[in-house]
Amino acid sequence: MAVMNSHDKFNEATRVQMPALVHLTRLGYEYFGKISEEMAGMVYDPDTNILKDIFKQQFCALNPGREGEVELVLRSIRQELDNDDLGRSFYKRLTNVSPVRLIDFEHPEKNTYHFTAEFTCKRDQDEFRPDITLFINGLPLVFIEVKKPNNHGGMVAESDRMNRQRFPNKKFRRFINITQLMIFSNNMEYDAQGGIVPIQGAFYSTAARDAAPFNCFREENIGKEEIAPFIKNYPYKEIDNAVEKSILCDFNCQVIHHAPEYQTNLNINTPTNRIITSMCSPERLLFILKYGIAYVKMEREVDGKIESTDQKHIMRYQQLFAA
Repeated sequence: MAVMNSHDKFNEATRVQMPALVHLTRLGYEYFGKISEEMAGMVYDPDTNILKDIFKQQFCALNPGREGEVELVLRSIRQELDNDDLGRSFYKRLTNVSPVRLIDFEHPEKNTYHFTAEFTCKRDQDEFRPDITLFINGLPLVFIEVKKPNNHGGMVAESDRMNRQRFPNKKFRRFINITQLMIFSNNMEYDAQGGIVPIQGAFYSTAARDAAPFNCFREENIGKEEIAPFIKNYPYKEIDNAVEKSILCDFNCQVIHHAPEYQTNLNINTPTNRIITSMCSPERLLFILKYGIAYVKMEREVDGKIESTDQKHIMRYQQLFAA
């Protein structure tokens, strides 16, 4: 990999991605390290991008007496993710508490939370590489795409890429079916040009068959404080210098460590870090996974016949706070 020159010091990696990765450590996520394709089959399952050892460890911890079923469950997940059901069967398994649990929704501290960056989703010759992937108990349930501010085409270009290239591509079905939450940010405050088209800001969606709407997220702030209380008062952990260094080194960004712009972008209240705290801090994310996602059967008439299709919806932020 090329070493970064000082003139290209500030790009989307340094402005948004690296600060977001470091911010995740404040929320209690552990940096898994960089994952390369040579690790396929050993460290992760290339069919699903599940981190094998962590998944097995957590499965055994959450399901005492059922340790012998872990390989069978992994095989079943692989098969379910191939279904053309927008991940409905996998989602049912994910949120079930019996006969086996993949997540402990009652005790957030009993789950493990990891992240990595540039982790390739690959099937045959087709691949895409989300900027950031988040795992609960080894399951890659969230990805985050970041762009630098004033990126060409704004968030519309990002939305088009998801809706036209990734969702319709059957080879990506497993990866889309396992992903429950997607966040897209160019680290700018919202500007939706009259409220219709998301041009800039930090947005979220879940998987879709055709086009997923991009939703804004606004943190609850009844007193109109400068920083919303949830963001301001979150019990952030201190940044561990060794971990921060490891992240920057893995992605050839050591040069930015003392740059004022990087330090500014580490602020808890940047648009990207804010939506990550709001939606991905462990307790919030577990709430969204359990209560914030719904499958809806839509029926419509086509040539005199009734066709039904599954659609997957994620709560708007207003519904989240009402719930």
